[in-house]
Parts: sequence; C-alpha cells; structure tokens
Amino acid sequence: MTIDEIIDQIYNIPESSKTALKENISEVAYPKNHILLKADKIEANIYFIKKGIVRAFAPQKEKDITFWFGEEGETILSMKSYVERKKGYENVELLEDCELYELKVAHLNNLYNQDIHIANWGRKLAEKELLKIESRVISSELLSAKERYDALMSNSPSLIQRVPLKYIASYLGITPVSLSRIRKEK
Repeated sequence: MTIDEIIDQIYNIPESSKTALKENISEVAYPKNHILLKADKIEANIYFIKKGIVRAFAPQKEKDITFWFGEEGETILSMKSYVERKKGYENVELLEDCELYELKVAHLNNLYNQDIHIANWGRKLAEKELLKIESRVISSELLSAKERYDALMSNSPSLIQRVPLKYIASYLGITPVSLSRIRKEK
C-alpha cells in the first residue's frame, strides 16, 4: 500500500497537511524475524505496513502469547509508548521481510501542535486502534475458539497461508492440536 492510501484510510486531510505529514515519514525495510518493537522499552516510532505481515506478542515464561497480526495498510505502535511515553508490554516480530513507513512520535506530536487537520488525523488513528483492541477483548471473552477462528479467517483470509499455525493457535488461545481439529471441521 502507498502511504497516501494508508493516511487516507485513517482520515482524509487536506493535501497540504498530508504533504507535511509525509515529509516526516521515511521508508524502511527489515528482514523476517526482526523484532521491530520490544517489550519494556519506550518506543519512539510508529510504523505503517507497506508490505509484509507482523505479529504482536507478550513474552511469557512458558510461551509467548500472540494477540495481534498486522498486514499491509495497518499501523504498528505501542499504545503505552505513544500515549503515555511509558514502556510497552509487547514485542512486534516480522513474520515476512517487511517494507514499512516510519514516523517518529516526536515529529508527529510537533505536527499536532502546528496543524489541526493532522491533530484530528492523529485522534482518528488512536480511535481506530482503540476499536481494534476493544474488538479483540470482546471476541476473546464472548466467542468460542471456533467462532474466533471463523472471524479471523473472514477478516484476514490470507493469514492461514502467511502465518505459522502455532501463532494462530496462540492468538486464538488454543493448542495447535485444537486448531487442527477446528480446521478439519471446515
């Protein structure tokens, strides 16, 4: 996805504001398995996925818990770092070689003070991230593992080809054996 498409899917802003925002965005690339965001660190950047797929996970003693997948067009950020400038709890790992757009939070905060349209864009960005989190929490509490799997495949059908099944099982809160059973029922 282009950076223009990503900016516009968050919130449409005037071309002059979009230009100012894009002047602070750079393209970066990292290899598969790179840890982009690290737990217990204040993250200074926000990323938007141009090409590739990532997973967010919380490291645990027994095993990592995957709680989010991001694909082309999605935003990668530590909300704790972004909102409070505090250490985040998540790691974000690249599951493919990725091309990303990088935006420094400090630059974005300066733009918020200079341009009301960019400030409104940032508010919409935060609102959309909050809705994603709310959706994940509600589905994990109210839906069965099979319903969560069906929803995941409905919303992101390419995940099954792009993501190792162990991460999908972790995301669903089930074992890989249970995931195999659910998939066989299809």
